[in-house]
Amino acid sequence: MKVASGNVVFVDTEFSDLDPYKGELLSVGMVKADGQELYLELEHAGEVSDWVRENILATLDQPKLARGEVRRRIAEFVGERKPFMISYVNQYDAIYLYKLFVGEENPFLWLPIDFASMLFAIGKDPRSYHNEQAGFCKEIGIEPAKYRRHHALDDARLLREVYLKMFPVS
Repeated sequence: MKVASGNVVFVDTEFSDLDPYKGELLSVGMVKADGQELYLELEHAGEVSDWVRENILATLDQPKLARGEVRRRIAEFVGERKPFMISYVNQYDAIYLYKLFVGEENPFLWLPIDFASMLFAIGKDPRSYHNEQAGFCKEIGIEPAKYRRHHALDDARLLREVYLKMFPVS
């Protein structure tokens, strides 16, 4: 499989609830194909799901930023090239970033790329991506244990490493 563009940013987010009507963005990690990184945590005083309380809150250890500041930093990081956003399961990452940019220009192309669908298209079960025992990552020579699971920046780093191993970007 050959990719259509090297103008990509690998994105992962963590949020307060799977329900996008109730949830809010808690953190965002972005990594460009060339390795440049951005990680931000957002102010949030609302409710969080039990799963988020048990799995995410302890990973949030950076200064919390206002939504406007996060929008500004993301737009600056992404730049004016309107890259494709690539995410492991983009329906959540994209919707929470779209919510962040409501009323503002979204810095990404309107069409997010779902990496799980790419795995499915090449005959790999997308559920094996994070499975340590039947792991797709191990098959291609990547050790996922060096990345913190459910940390937006580490998940974006892992996604970049897997993607570049499979689809070198020029």
